[in-house]
Amino acid sequence: MVRQLSHPLTAVFGAALLTVPWLGLHTVFGVDLATGVTVGLSGIAVLGASFLLAWGAETAEADVPRAFALAILAVLAVAPEYAVDALYAWEAGINPGSPESAEAASLAVANMTGANRILIGIGWSAIALFTVYRARDTGDEAVESRPGFLADVVRLDHGIATEILFLFAATVFAFFVPLGAGIGAVDMFVLVGLYVAYIFVAMNSPHEDEAQIGVPAYLQSYRKPKRIATTLALFVFSGIVILVAVEPFAHGLEALGKSVGIPSFLMIQWVAPLASESPELIVVAYLVNKARSTAGFNALISSKLNQWTLLIGTLVLVYSLSLGYYGPLPLDTHQMGELWLTAAQSYFAIAILITFSISLREAVALLGLFLTQFVYSVTGLALTLPIPGLGAVTFDGATSLIGFSVVYLVVGTALFVRRRKQLAAVAKLSVRRVRGDYGANEVPAAVED
Repeated sequence: MVRQLSHPLTAVFGAALLTVPWLGLHTVFGVDLATGVTVGLSGIAVLGASFLLAWGAETAEADVPRAFALAILAVLAVAPEYAVDALYAWEAGINPGSPESAEAASLAVANMTGANRILIGIGWSAIALFTVYRARDTGDEAVESRPGFLADVVRLDHGIATEILFLFAATVFAFFVPLGAGIGAVDMFVLVGLYVAYIFVAMNSPHEDEAQIGVPAYLQSYRKPKRIATTLALFVFSGIVILVAVEPFAHGLEALGKSVGIPSFLMIQWVAPLASESPELIVVAYLVNKARSTAGFNALISSKLNQWTLLIGTLVLVYSLSLGYYGPLPLDTHQMGELWLTAAQSYFAIAILITFSISLREAVALLGLFLTQFVYSVTGLALTLPIPGLGAVTFDGATSLIGFSVVYLVVGTALFVRRRKQLAAVAKLSVRRVRGDYGANEVPAAVED
């Protein structure tokens, strides 16, 4: 009996079993569930699907390059985010020019910017802190202890140079998106084109073998046809579960929030994305727990890249399909500020990663800046400060978004200036990898901070 319970397939069965109550009661039989029950059952289903998704991605590494497997994992893990954003973009195109359309367009951008900022502000920072904490037990070789206050660092795989290059390009372009008439066709072609190019590079990257343990090791022992079929089944099933569970989970949380007087805008921007980001955070925490922090961070960075390209770029497509003709998704002044703030945060995060490491200090800085602007946006605080040459300036609403954007840009630029040699070295390494020169694996000494 003990031997049967320790069998790897027992874990797979257990994870799949977590999805059954939600799939059975809600999806198959259409039972009308109370809001609290909906949140509970759909959340448990997402948890089970997240483990299946992680095992599928790790198993796939036996047959495809790891970068490509993690890219597919990233797309599936944020599928609920696409579903929520597509819903609001579609609703925005139903009755253009109406207050309802403007609100839906605003919520689509709010959901997208909230998701991106949560992924970096909470995801990257919390996983870095968790990695260092777990290294005491896992012996993770990626964690390097250094003397000083919060000086320990997590070393990242040099292979993420490609992701850094594409993410930097998307971030620079994102600063110009709000300057147009809205999110339009040019934005779609550039941002989606960047991700398609990234996938092409990932598919042609060298195959890297890494010893697996547990469920992935067992599934990789299958013959290739059975292994591929199993991997695809895990991807498809977990992707379907996430698609049908996370949106009701997020909307259930939204309904619970409304019952206590929390505005819809805040629920859509923060609570719904937090729910939909949970699968990838669970997956990465699982990888870290197995001393695979480098793979975990690769998945997080890939998730950020596809959210920052596909998620923005496809909004105009859904909106235009709903309209019945081409039209850019409109942006109001507040959402322009939200986009600039999100791009500025990404800029600062890239400045951290160009050394292929993230220290505890940097993780705390990411988390602290995010929590500060989060509290500011939720509480609606107004702060008046004397600005040389401008007099007294009140930071409220859109003004506060610009203010926080400036903070991110100033700190990020200071890091880029200090690490200009590392930036040049990483750029060269990235270009070599994009060109397919995978034989040149030596990383210039300038990369080390």
